[in-house]
Parts: sequence; C-alpha cells; structure tokens
Amino acid sequence: MKLSSALVLLAAPLARAETILITGAQVFDGTGQPPVEADVLIRDERIEAVGAGLKAPPGATVVPAEGKTLLPGLFDLHTHLGAQPAGRSKADNSRFLQSYLYFGVTSVVDFNGTPKMIEPTRRLMRAGILEGPRVHFAFRMSTPGGHGTEGGHDEAITAQVVTPEEGRAAVRRLMAHRPDGFKIFTDGWRYGTGPDLTSMRADTLTAIVEEAHRHGVKVFTHTVTLDKAKIAVRAGVDVLVHGIGNAAVDQELLGLLQKKGTFYASTLAVYEPKSGRGKIEHPLYPDADEPASSELQQPRSERWKFLLGNVQAIAGHGGSLALGTDAGMKGTYHGWATLRELKLLVRGGLTPLQALAVGTGVSARALGVDGERGTIAPGKLADLVIVDGSPHQDIADIDRIDEVFLGGRRVDRARLKAAMTTPGPGPLPAIAVAPLVDDFEAPRSRLDTAWEASRSSGVEALPDVTLGRVLRDRRDHALLLMGRMAAAGRRYVRASVPLTPGEVQPADLRRYRGISFEARGDGEYEVVANAQARATGDRVFFAASFAATGRWRRVRIPFSALALRQGDGDATWDPALVRAIAFEISRGEGESAWLEIDNLRFEK
Repeated sequence: MKLSSALVLLAAPLARAETILITGAQVFDGTGQPPVEADVLIRDERIEAVGAGLKAPPGATVVPAEGKTLLPGLFDLHTHLGAQPAGRSKADNSRFLQSYLYFGVTSVVDFNGTPKMIEPTRRLMRAGILEGPRVHFAFRMSTPGGHGTEGGHDEAITAQVVTPEEGRAAVRRLMAHRPDGFKIFTDGWRYGTGPDLTSMRADTLTAIVEEAHRHGVKVFTHTVTLDKAKIAVRAGVDVLVHGIGNAAVDQELLGLLQKKGTFYASTLAVYEPKSGRGKIEHPLYPDADEPASSELQQPRSERWKFLLGNVQAIAGHGGSLALGTDAGMKGTYHGWATLRELKLLVRGGLTPLQALAVGTGVSARALGVDGERGTIAPGKLADLVIVDGSPHQDIADIDRIDEVFLGGRRVDRARLKAAMTTPGPGPLPAIAVAPLVDDFEAPRSRLDTAWEASRSSGVEALPDVTLGRVLRDRRDHALLLMGRMAAAGRRYVRASVPLTPGEVQPADLRRYRGISFEARGDGEYEVVANAQARATGDRVFFAASFAATGRWRRVRIPFSALALRQGDGDATWDPALVRAIAFEISRGEGESAWLEIDNLRFEK
C-alpha cells in the first residue's frame, strides 16, 4: 500500500532547481548492495541517470565527489516535531524542521501534529515559509487512561477509543484532515518504572487497522512488550515504532513479523543510556553534554539489553527493520538522533551496510514510498546525501555530511546552521487578526478556529470537562466551560481558542490594548494568553485573574495586567507573538465549577 504522493510535502525553497552532475562518488544505492563508483545526473527534481563516465549537459553544475559516499536521503519514521528534547530551547518547530535537513534526513513521520495543525503547516511549507524534510503526518489514537493521553488535552491531540466501532468512527472522522497515517498507542507498559497504563483491545486495534487501510494510510503502533507486539502484528499494523524492551523476541513473533510483513523500528536513540555519550554536536544545542555517570539502574539496564538483542535477533531472522528515533523526547535531538540511531543499529549487531539500508531503502518500503524515493535509481526523487567518508565501512563517518539535496535542490547547510543558531523565534510571520474573536453564534470562532477543552495533566485526571455553546436567551449564544477537578497535580479545566489557523503562526495584536468579554460564573477565574518569548522562541503563558457572579457583566483586562505565569522567567509580554487565548477554572480536589463567556474581543 502506497501513501499518496500528493500528501507528501516538498521542502521550502532551497537553491533553484538545476541540472547537477555528481561525479566519482561511491554510490550506495539504498538496496543494501556495496557502493560502486559512479556518476549521478540530476535534472529538475529527479535522478536522470546513474553510471560511469556520464557527461555533463550544457549549463549543468558539476559536484566532484571523489573519495566521498553518495547515499539516498535518510528516513526517520518516529519523530515529534513540536517536542523539545532539552529543558530549555532557543528554537521552535521551524528550527526543528531545519535540523533534519541539516543532518541529511529528508523524510520523516511526525507523531506530534494535531488535526488543526496539519493544513496550515502544509500550506506554509508549500509556500516556502517553513523549510524542512518531506513530512508524513500521523494522527494519534489511544484508550482512556492510556499512553498519549497524559497531557490533559481531551481529544484535541489524541483520540480515545475503546470499542471497534469507536475505532472505525475515529479513523473516518480524522480522515477529513487528510493524515498520512495513524499512530496507535496499544501498550500501557511503563518500562517497569511506573504503574502500567491501559492497553488497547485486540479487536479494536484490528478494526482501526482495517479502516485505515481501507482509506489507504499506514498504521504505526506504540508497542513495547512482547505479548502486545504479537497482538499488533496479528492485527495487521504496518510498523512497530518502538523496540520490545521487556523480553527477548521469540520464534512466534519472528514468524509473525515475516508472515505479515510488519516492520520493526526499535528507537534505540531514545532508550540509549544518555550518560557517557559525551559532547552532542548539534547547532541547536551547543552546550549539550552527557557526562559519564554510574551504572544503569534496574530495570533500565535490562530493557537496554533486550532492545539491543532484539535488533540482532530480528535482523538475523530475516525480519525487516526500519529506522525511527522518537526524536523530540528528552535527550533525543532532532536530526542528530537519526545519525545516532544508525550507529546504535550497528552496536545492536548490524553491519554498517545493513544499517544504511535500514535508514534508506527499507524505511522507504515501510512507509510505502519506495516507488519514488529511498534508493538511487533513474526516475527517483533526488533526495541525496554526500558523506566525506565511508559510512558503509565505518558508521561513525555518517557524521561527516558534506552535501544534502532535496528534490534535486542543494541544501545550504551553512545558512541552515546560521538560522538555527539565531536567537528568537523562527521565520513564521505574525498574522493581524480582527477585533472580534467570538460571539458564539457559529460552531467555530469568528477567526475560523475551533475552541478546545483541556484539563489537569496526567492520566489519573478526571475526564469530566464540558465545553460547548449554550443559549443565553432565545437567539443569543454563549460558551459554557464546566468541569470537575482532578485528584492530583495542578487542578484545572481550560477552554482555549487559537488566534490563527492551527495555532501554527503567531497573532499580531499590536494595534490592541487589551481584551474584553462578558462573563457569568461563581468565583475567581483566569484569562491566559499563550504566547512566545522573542528572545528564545520558547512558549510562555501570561495570565490575569477576574471574578464572575451569577449575573452577566463585562470584564476588561488590559494587556498591561497580564503577568508571566509559566515559561522563560525573563520573558516579557510581546503582543506580536500571541498564539491563543484561554479561560481557566481552578478549584479544590473533586470540586465542580462552571463559567460562561460571550462576545470575546480585543479592544483598542
């Protein structure tokens, strides 16, 4: 089954498309065969010819590559593009996208995007405002109380299903946003370091896979235990995007993987013991250093032993490994982790040649795009990497990237590095917005965005939060937020509205002085502005309190009254970098509360 190429993004404008002849390289074609010396001719976005002694057409740019290795662009089938792998960042999602290209990763699968983000992100990449690799967006699905639901974001990020009927309906609903795949959290094992979360029923997973395949999209699963992996493979999932860490794989699973043609991406980079790795060479993290420390504690050392051993067992049994990293998780740096994963696959028993095949041609097959990329052959897209070394002999040479091409365009890596190390947010222009945010007379806001409910983070948080339009009188509507507080953590329920499509670009509120709205409730509340720090690009939150009673009244809050509540302690209010407005209720354990608002607007 192939993913529609119409859904796969070309990166932003790199260099102008041109005819290029790469000469004298050791060409690793992505099939697993040893490299051979050859020339490669690129015309427009595709490879036109591969062979010895090719002649440069008139006007072609010649790229000498003698003594170097030419590879297909690398794949990473498990990334979280919006996630920050370090505690503090001088970057944002646009920088993370750039970092993949910098490290020669030309195709990624993103598990961090939400349905509201996909269309605006695709549009920005097509327009050249965002630059990065080809991105396949996969939407998330889990069970109530399962992994992927800890953020407290209701179903805005992770759909929650129990029965087969709910699973099929969720796939059909989410297909309206044109995803490239689905990531299903099927396994609640917490690596022996905490209580298990819920896991998905086998019949529900099977129904999801059948419905997704009927729509022509791939299914990836968070599956980390041996028994759950067998269930997932029997259900027909396409890729297991985590390694099995609780046991050694057995003959039953090895046979199932071969029979079903399921791919296995072990994400060693996220599980690797972080201490002792030494200096991390990444433009976004110049100070990253992983000092040596004492031995791994149980059960992490046991998990790491199983993960490495299972890579070797699956490869030795003829199973199909793919490359994924879980980049964006702590210490798993965007782009850099893909190169790290190749080295760890070799540590797990693969030869460098096998590891390179996993990161190119095999992963292209797993993603269903091997007809257009992943190997070096005439007609294929010219997504290529030149390495100043021989990574097929010494995998450490993969760090010596010399050139990157995406669709036949040369990536200016020096410019990318300069952009990534420039302080402040990335290149997303702010959008001026109209004063009226919402009068709640239509299902969507007047800015054509959708309200979302969220609650206390953690799977133990109570799910009862209600958000919707209610009648204020015969014809006038208002918004109702109502919920019961959780038993742990910072107890709250929240209603938020993005100010721009998908909350991808910031809103420019510089022509306004504050915010006003009508409110009715019972107690104290907060209005929260979700914004961005200009100096660092970090997400920050500014808030102001207000009171509401059982009678409607207008509340006016000047921007000057907003105080920093969360994020970079040095951040100051910047009205040109606002992303969303939220209303928050916080009460005691188990208490219920409500708030109604109407006619939300910005005031000059």
